[in-house]
Amino acid sequence: MAATPRDQLDVIIIGAGLSGLRAAREIHAAGLTYVVLEAMDRVGGKTLSVRASPNGNGVVDLGAAWINDTNQSEIYSLAKEFQFDLVKQRDQGESVARNLEGQVDKIPHGMLAKMEPEQLEQVMQLLQALGELAEQNNLDNPNATPNAEALDLVSLHEFVANEFKDDGVSMLVNEMSKSLVGLESSESSALYFLDTIKRATGLANIISDGKNGGQYLRNRQGNQSFSIKMAADLIPGSVKLSAPVRSVSQSQDGCIVETKTGDKYTGKKVIVSLPSCLLPSIQFSPELPAPRQRLSQSTKLGYYAKTILVYAEPWWHHADLSGTYTSTGTAISFTRDSSVPEDNQYSLTCFHAGDTGRSWSGQSAEDRQATVLKEIQNAFEAATGARIPEPINVIEKEWVKDPWALGAPSAVMPPGVFTSDAGKTLCEPYGNVHFIGTETADVWRGYMDGAVRSGIRGAKEVIHTLGKSTQGRNLARGQL
Repeated sequence: MAATPRDQLDVIIIGAGLSGLRAAREIHAAGLTYVVLEAMDRVGGKTLSVRASPNGNGVVDLGAAWINDTNQSEIYSLAKEFQFDLVKQRDQGESVARNLEGQVDKIPHGMLAKMEPEQLEQVMQLLQALGELAEQNNLDNPNATPNAEALDLVSLHEFVANEFKDDGVSMLVNEMSKSLVGLESSESSALYFLDTIKRATGLANIISDGKNGGQYLRNRQGNQSFSIKMAADLIPGSVKLSAPVRSVSQSQDGCIVETKTGDKYTGKKVIVSLPSCLLPSIQFSPELPAPRQRLSQSTKLGYYAKTILVYAEPWWHHADLSGTYTSTGTAISFTRDSSVPEDNQYSLTCFHAGDTGRSWSGQSAEDRQATVLKEIQNAFEAATGARIPEPINVIEKEWVKDPWALGAPSAVMPPGVFTSDAGKTLCEPYGNVHFIGTETADVWRGYMDGAVRSGIRGAKEVIHTLGKSTQGRNLARGQL
């Protein structure tokens, strides 16, 4: 027997990650009725925190990892509200770098690679030029950016190759692209990449582990705890797990959302927190406008995966190393120390990104792990001259193989989309359907802070059109 739509709600939210749940908090505070539908069997989206080892203390993050306490004010305010313990990213000691020829060197933490003085000068000129170009981007209207169309029509790789005419510089920018968005520099529009840099408050901050940087603070309780806490503050039973959405239908009477399990919900408004490239997984009626369909068919999620190596002791601390390792052309793009000494949790997180990550992904699970362990052993034994101990646990997460994620961290526009009519639809509502997610953020796109900001923005759009304020309901746990 066909399911009967439930009584009409004010808002139906699709997705129980950071953006969807932050939107739900605003909707809840406004006194509106709502439901949150989540395809996964858990909340958190691309935040996922697990125990570091079966018999040990502490957690590690298989998804989004960092926040800061200055220019990421929205996610930081949640961390303070929930009384999370924030751990400063380790920057003591030297880092380790492996070049394309396989040479391993120890370098000062914060440097990208071992360089001769003239190479370092050229890299500094490159970073300054990229930073200055990014600052010219008009965040409110990308088309008003100087040379917007020309920058959008070429890939980041083409732009850098034409501008600097140096293979080493091109390789460096490609590694930067892989690290930040999980894609090769040939896969992203130059304008879109520069726009991403500016939205992250500048190039110096987006690549920094320091005070204002994108990699400054980690969460001792794990970043999935943000979503767990937010969900717990909503009306009991309002978050439906394992409820993937099949269709969204709009009419003069409102919206009907049907899940693949056959449940139907009716509402005045729908908030969708999926990446644009996953929208084709939902049947919209009437169909989405042609420009938005083109956007969904064009954007692409990066290849981003983690292998976390958990150790009994922080051997790299004893060797006066930061735990940061960077490499070109190997399975591991870079590593960071992800330890929490207070929990006796000592780990290195290995990041796999872009084409080298995709190649590594094609191996069997056993071979993937062996490849990672061998690379870490070879690099750090060459750097320290000492034998590296075996990890006590190895944890892997490939986001591209998660059926409800299909990649990370957020969707990226290829050349020719950002300044087109398709690109302009990114944040535009379609009738009573509103779109959020870190991809749509005005600040820190692709990051947790951006996800939270987008949720607030989308909720305010809905609250405004429904004529409500956010003073109607307290955010006590489950309180109406």
